[in-house]
Amino acid sequence: MMKKNTIFKGIATALITPMDEAGINYNQLGNLIDWQIGEGIDALVICGTTGEASTLTDEEHRSAISFAVQHTAGRVPVIAGTGSNDTAYALDLTEFACKAGADGMLVVTPYYNKATQKGLIKMFTEIADRSTKPIILYNVPSRTGVNIEPETFQVLAEHENIVGIKEANGNISKIVDTMARVQGKLDLYSGNDDQIVPLMALGGIGCISVVSNVLPALTREICTRFFNGDIAGSRELQLKLHPLIEALFCEVNPIPVKAAMAAMGFCRDYLRMPLTSMEEENRAKLLSLMRTYGLKV
Repeated sequence: MMKKNTIFKGIATALITPMDEAGINYNQLGNLIDWQIGEGIDALVICGTTGEASTLTDEEHRSAISFAVQHTAGRVPVIAGTGSNDTAYALDLTEFACKAGADGMLVVTPYYNKATQKGLIKMFTEIADRSTKPIILYNVPSRTGVNIEPETFQVLAEHENIVGIKEANGNISKIVDTMARVQGKLDLYSGNDDQIVPLMALGGIGCISVVSNVLPALTREICTRFFNGDIAGSRELQLKLHPLIEALFCEVNPIPVKAAMAAMGFCRDYLRMPLTSMEEENRAKLLSLMRTYGLKV
């Protein structure tokens, strides 16, 4: 069941940010966007966790959002990561992304300083009040140390601008509780590549994906089959992709996916500290596995 103001259905790629010592490489970013769209991806997320948003300067963050919107030119929705542990900064960034033409916002829970459930409701409500575009809430307690509880989603679902959940808490029972409470008022997207099919079985309509950086068409096919009623075929692809998904998360994201995309020629294997390049033993295993999927690396 999709909401009236659904941003996308299917797979949105949480894009890496190609960069080097000089900063963001916009030629490579443009090539990556074009390739993703050519492969049939349903939407793009710019400046998310996979895009190393936490180490982008404010100028880079805004420039990357503007570039993605302009280069995509309406071919698919562009969702801008505008969350922060500083609500004032998240408000400013959200306002900027709205004016820049992003189609939606991905807003993560505050990290390090965390928040109570009351604080989450207050923060997300303020951001949604200020935004002129729909917002997807991003729940990833393994990174932020705070979980959006089902009761909190139930309250936030009443806001007109809050339209979806990127759910990466991994707790299926909590997600069942959430979906029972929001009663179709929020679109559910998996935030974990290994749970696309399980969450679609609960009413989810897709995934904000890391593995789709590498195999966008195949990842999207998981959703296409499911939506067309081929549940067994969808499950088959979910299981087929599982070894690659595991390899892409054997070190902290986006370390492995950056190595994978560099091997495919889309970027340099350059990450900003404190992230460091993939351990050579793990890299060799990843590249070997990628070849079994027909990738030329």
